[in-house]
Amino acid sequence: MPRRSAADPHTGGPSRFPLVSCEDALASLHIFGPVSTEVIPVEEATGRVLATDVRASLDVPHFARSYMDGYAVRARDTRAASPSRPVSLRIAGAVEMGHKPPGRVGRGDAMRIPTGGMLPAGADAVVMVEHTQEPDDATVSIERAAAAGQHVMRRGEDVRRGQIVLGKGRRFRAHDVGALSGVGLSRVRVFRRPRVAVIATGDEIVPPHVRPGPGQVRNVNQYALRAMIEAEGGQPVDLGVLPDRRPVIQRALERALRDADLVLMSGGSSVGIKDHTPAVVRAVRGSKILVHGIRLKPGKPTLIARARRKPILGLPGNPTSALVIFELFGVPLLRRLGGEPLAQAFSPRHQRAARLATAIQSQAGREDWIRVALEETPRGDPIAHPVTGGSGEIFSFVRADGMVRIPPKSRGLAARTSVQVRLLG
Repeated sequence: MPRRSAADPHTGGPSRFPLVSCEDALASLHIFGPVSTEVIPVEEATGRVLATDVRASLDVPHFARSYMDGYAVRARDTRAASPSRPVSLRIAGAVEMGHKPPGRVGRGDAMRIPTGGMLPAGADAVVMVEHTQEPDDATVSIERAAAAGQHVMRRGEDVRRGQIVLGKGRRFRAHDVGALSGVGLSRVRVFRRPRVAVIATGDEIVPPHVRPGPGQVRNVNQYALRAMIEAEGGQPVDLGVLPDRRPVIQRALERALRDADLVLMSGGSSVGIKDHTPAVVRAVRGSKILVHGIRLKPGKPTLIARARRKPILGLPGNPTSALVIFELFGVPLLRRLGGEPLAQAFSPRHQRAARLATAIQSQAGREDWIRVALEETPRGDPIAHPVTGGSGEIFSFVRADGMVRIPPKSRGLAARTSVQVRLLG
């Protein structure tokens, strides 16, 4: 169980939340496992996670072939060759791409061969065409000795039949598709894309095309979260912006739990009069709130719950807070649901070393994540500039290249401190 705190590190007084550490909040997500699997065409697999080990069904290559344009020879026949005293061999034919050689290479023979051509029987090396001369159509002069195996890819040199070529839990990259095609696979079993329901609440929220009136704000969170979900391999299920009425939110949550694998609830996780998320979650039969309040800035009121074996992540309503929390908690959770192994899903993917341009102040007892913009230097050691802006200022996130973590025990970091920047996007 996560460790609880009775004091609010922001004020020093009694906490309105049972605060837990960021580490314990992340650990609470480890109970959720991958979604179900499906079989898809290999050409559609980029970005998906393998659900089984993939083994080669044949040797690759399945025949010995040439690395170079030249002549297939017996290496021992070229042993004495040099530019000043070339060795003459009889041309016994030519290998054509996509066909078997027309015969074998015997003693004193050579056979023309293109790059990728099948090595004829009897040959054990290829002499590059640059090291030869053809005095006539029947003879080739070899001007450099060849060693056995030179410029030859042996059968199975790339992959042996039965060898695991891609392991379960690997997220497909584009060139992996070609590799699977090369071992004869046209379909592959992967974890399906997790469906992520997005519920935004707030009477003050209006669509982007509507000019906001007094007290109103445009719908930032819902659009940003949909884009981030898609970027991480999920399928957003947009349930719209809901009014701050508990029955409406309750019905939306029930639908989300029926139709999606993960529920994001934006807004309503704090302690305001209209913050309905905790009560709505508790009303779901069998639900359990795992975390409500993290010793973290931004994102202190974050809620993590489980209902019908599915995770619910209650995000703060302020845009920057919501996006930071999704980056820290939603992204690894989505990667885990999508099939990545636990350690891989919860490990930071893209980090870069940098030096702080200015000092950063922090408050001991909470973990701070500071947005920074990176400035490249001629020496290649970037400088991280803290980006100013509160939790409601979305463009402070846009201007940032990454985030820097300040540990709970620290009161800040001095200028020129070496830091690891967690890159965004």
